[in-house]
Order: sequence, then C-alpha cells, then structure tokens
Amino acid sequence: MDNNNDDDYSLDDEDDGSNRDQIIGKIFFSKYKAIKKLGEGSFGKVYKAEYNGDYYAIKMESKSKEQGLLELEATIMSYLKGPNIPYIKSYGYSGDFNVLVMQLLDKSLEDLINKYNTFSIKTVAILGYQMVNILQYIHDRHIIHRDIKPDNFVMGALEDNAKLYILDFGLAKKYRSSRTLVQYPYVKKKKLTGTARYASIHALEAYEQSRRDDLESVGYVLMYFLRGNLPWQGLKVRSKEDRYKKILEKKKEISSQDLCKEFPHEFFEYVDYTKNLEYEENPDYDFLRKKFLDVLKGLNEELDYIYDWTTKSDLKKRRNKISRENSENEIEGEGEGDGENEEEKEQKDLESNNHDQLDRINTRNIKRNDTQENVRDKEVERRNERVGERGEDKVESVCCIM
Repeated sequence: MDNNNDDDYSLDDEDDGSNRDQIIGKIFFSKYKAIKKLGEGSFGKVYKAEYNGDYYAIKMESKSKEQGLLELEATIMSYLKGPNIPYIKSYGYSGDFNVLVMQLLDKSLEDLINKYNTFSIKTVAILGYQMVNILQYIHDRHIIHRDIKPDNFVMGALEDNAKLYILDFGLAKKYRSSRTLVQYPYVKKKKLTGTARYASIHALEAYEQSRRDDLESVGYVLMYFLRGNLPWQGLKVRSKEDRYKKILEKKKEISSQDLCKEFPHEFFEYVDYTKNLEYEENPDYDFLRKKFLDVLKGLNEELDYIYDWTTKSDLKKRRNKISRENSENEIEGEGEGDGENEEEKEQKDLESNNHDQLDRINTRNIKRNDTQENVRDKEVERRNERVGERGEDKVESVCCIM
C-alpha cells in the first residue's frame, strides 16, 4: 500500500469549505464539538474540536470502510502512551463513524518543508536525533511504525513547540513477541506496506519489516529535508506497480555516499548503517544518536531545539513552561519521587492490559498478509453489529484508553 495522505493536525490549516461541511458543529460523545476541518485522506477526515475551552483533534473513519484502521491505531497509541506520542482522550463509535479524539498538535514536517523547500543541517540533525529517540521508544515496546514519512512527524503546539511527535499508527504492528522477544518470521509478502518514496529497500521488495526498516526510512526523510528532493522522485511510469519497481531499482542503484554527498559524512554513515542491518539485528541507537550530535558539534551548535522556523514567541512560550514546571516542582518537594513511581506503575499496568489485545491484532494481521484492506476481521464486524443494536452513540470507548 502506498499511503501518501496528509495526516497532520495543524492549528493553522485553512478549510474554505468548512461552512458547507456537515460535520462542523456536530458534538461527539456528548462533549467534543467539531469546529474546523484540518485534513482528509483515504483514512477519513480530521477535525479540530473544542470541549470546555480546550482543543483536540478528532480523527474519523466511516464504519462502512473495510480497512478499519482506526481501532488498531487507537489500541497501539494507548499502549505506547509516551512523551512523543499524542495522548488519546476517547475512542469509539458515533453515528456512521469510528472516532478517535486525541491531542491537537501543530504543523507537520511536510507542511514545513513545503514552506521552506529545504531545512538547514542543524535543523535536520536535531530532527534526526529526536526521530531515533522516538523510534527506540516504540521499538523497545515491540512495535514498528511502517510508514515513516514527513507527514507523520508533527511539531507540538504552543508551549510544546520544541517537541517532535509521531502520528498515524494505522499501519503499525508488533514485530516480536512481548514475552519471549522472538521476532516474527522473515517472509515475503504480497504488497508494499508504507510510502514508496521513503520505504526501505526490503519493504519495497515486500518483505516482512522490522526495526531496521523504520530507521532506514528516517535516513531517506532526512535526506529529503537536506536536498529538497530524492533521486527517485519524478520518475516516468505507467502504473503504480511500475513506479514501485523503478523506485526500488533507483534506490538499489544509487549508493549511500552519492545520496548524501555535499553534506556531513555522518548522514552517509547513518544511511549506510541502517541499510546494512540484518532483519533481527538490534540497532545501535546510541551510535545513531551520536551521529547527529557529531553533526551539531561540527557546526559549533548545540542540541537547543531551535529550528529554522523557531520564533522569539516560541522561545518565550518554552521559557514560561519551564518556569511554571520549576515552580510546581518546588511546591511538590519530597513528594515528587512518589509521583514518579505512581506514573511508572500506571504505565506498566497499561502495557500489561494491552499486551493480549496487541497480540490478537498482530496474529490477525499475519494471517491476512497484513494488507490494509484486511486489517479488520469478523470479530470486529460482529462487535460493530452488537454496538449498532444497542445504540451507537452511547458507546464512547472500546479500548483501554483513559
């Protein structure tokens, strides 16, 4: 599957047709009022919503769609629950839609690269450092993303503007058993899962993916930011299958060194390392992080999270947040440590409660060759029927979210 849809939840996106949109003004789960359309794709639609003076993103997919990716996405996001994962407020059924209510973020990296054409080496190094951190966090929890692209990395909003978030877990899956840590078999599949432009070579060959494929895709994303384009863009093709084939040929043909020429050698070393990882090999995340720190050192720069688009207003918001957090920490005093223990316990309980659900979803995907159109199985269809019988609007959550 080639997923090239916009999935970013921007505060600033305009929607000239919002007055004619029947969703605008509707209230979901008796709380969240849709006030502005933010995006649309094959997955469905995304709206900005308001409740009690706070703003959220509502992601919706029609219940009539066969792929049913939103349930999987809600389950995985609630399981991961991390600092660079948007938090979820609710997931459930409302009218004709599956609805996911989540944290509202700002612009995606795709929005920003479209505005700036290229990013500075410093900005790309800081982004790369965070991407490796994010992927290690996800991978350590037995999940691979499988659709790494600029659209799916989004900057935090307001006081959170220094932080990079990752979105769209509709194609994510477990790559190993959470109990034995044994990876699932390396098999040939029927179709590409992900976005061809940034997909790894093995993914384009339709092989089962693992941690290495996410990391290799990051390398292509970073080079896209530095170069403004990739050598396999704009190829003349007659069909989608032909395009996949030519992109694969071009990716195999061009060396990592040629791809990264004119930029610090650490970028070549990153791409080369990730392309040569074995399927079950544990990536050296520390080694990869150090590459980006070395780039910054060579520029006489620091990891200060000041990007090409960072404004004085952004910095002021960050300082206000730090000042407020410091004040809160002083008030909490000795009780701070106990709070952290409670948070760790909550996270462990959440992971434990979701292991079985993720295993069931993963088994489902393996049996069905993991193609997008077959993610939803008969069990979910039966549940939809039961929900419809007892009144769809009354069901707010079907996953362990809150």
